[in-house]
This record gives sequence, structure tokens and C-alpha cells, in this order.
Amino acid sequence: MSIIRRNNLVFPDLMNEIFKPDWFGGLENYRGTFPPVNILENETSFELELSVPGRKKEDFNIEIDEQVLTISSEIKKEEEATEDGYSRKEFSYTSFKRAFTLPETIDEEGIKASYDNGILKFTLPKKEESLPKPKRLIEIGK
Repeated sequence: MSIIRRNNLVFPDLMNEIFKPDWFGGLENYRGTFPPVNILENETSFELELSVPGRKKEDFNIEIDEQVLTISSEIKKEEEATEDGYSRKEFSYTSFKRAFTLPETIDEEGIKASYDNGILKFTLPKKEESLPKPKRLIEIGK
């Protein structure tokens, strides 16, 4: 923490305190609200992978609208217990939403998704006309 001195009074630098990574419970927890993503391109498709462990495939909402792929999830848990005259009620809420603008070369009808071992994976096939054409020889005419 840095210190600011004014008129012989000492104040902590509040901006540094407020915006340091552990203010959110640690940078890892803050990033947890935005799942990390890998995007790979090969000749025929794009592969998109999101790391979202601890969820079920039913927890995801996946939509495509005007070339925007939106992936969201919301989990609410509530637990209540009463024992020896004491009540305990706990709840948690986690959610995220990620959106990706798809290039015009993607065949939206052919998109496939799977969820396995905490990885939500999408295969985004390229349209036939955008695939690389095989090399061919051109003969010179008369």
C-alpha cells in the first residue's frame, strides 16, 4: 500500500487499495466470472473452447443472432438448515455471458457444441466457398 502525506497527515492511497487484484477475492476469482477461451483455426473450421468446470450441459444458454454467438450460464444455489434452534441459510449465484461476432465465412447451420470434463467446445465450420481450393494446373491455349 502506498502512502500519501498531506499537511503532516498520512492517508493510504485508496485507488491502489480499491483496484488491487485481491479486492475481488483474488484475481483468480475475478477471472472466474469470465471463462477463459481458446480459439483455434484450421483449414475447414474454427474450434472454440471455454473452460467452465462444475456445470452441467443444461446450465448453458447458447444462441446465434445476426452472426453473434452468445454463451451464457446462470447457477443459483440455496441451502437452508435448522438445528438446535439455530437457522442457517446460505446461497450462491454465479453467472457469465460471452459473445463472439462470427466471420461471414462461418456456416451457422453446421455449428456443433459439446461439453466434457469442464470444457464447452464448439466446432464452427467454414462455408464451402471459403475453403481453400486445391492447386490446379492451367494450360495455355492456342
